Amino acid sequence: MSVIERTAEQALATGAWLVDPEHSTVEFRVKHMVIATVRGRFREFVGGLVADSIPAVSATIAAGSLETFSDERDAHLRSEDFFDVERYPEIVFASHDGLQFEGEPERFTLPGDLKIKGVTRPVELAGRIVGKGLDADGLERIGLVLGGEIDRNDFGLVWNRRLETGGLLVGNRVELALDLAAVRVD
Repeated sequence: MSVIERTAEQALATGAWLVDPEHSTVEFRVKHMVIATVRGRFREFVGGLVADSIPAVSATIAAGSLETFSDERDAHLRSEDFFDVERYPEIVFASHDGLQFEGEPERFTLPGDLKIKGVTRPVELAGRIVGKGLDADGLERIGLVLGGEIDRNDFGLVWNRRLETGGLLVGNRVELALDLAAVRVD
């Protein structure tokens, strides 16, 4: 069976994969003043998957690399009020049960632990394999999208202001959106 003929699930079941940061994004979305959505991303991250009897997935994000396209907001998010990047420079994810493929062969869940600002909480990401193939150098690649949500308060990201209308300046629910390209390295 050729590399292309294998299902994505079969491809991920063996070997080691590294996230290609040049072709990947790690983004978040959160409500602002109840009506708008602020979108942000992290520019610096590494991640990988090592297939074994239980595949291990891990990722490390440089918290200070966040970007929301507002210098003032970015500085505030990096401060002690939010990520406190001087004391907690990394956000870390580690799976604890590997990829759990569902009824459809290209869909999976990824349970794991997320550590932000020194606080570790369980999270579950929903994933989908969006493509696989060989690149121009003959390396096997796979594309994945993952999503989930967290309550930022669970991680000590509690700064907020109450609006005159009764709502909060910054929403508590944060949507996570990852669009990843990974290359086989074994």
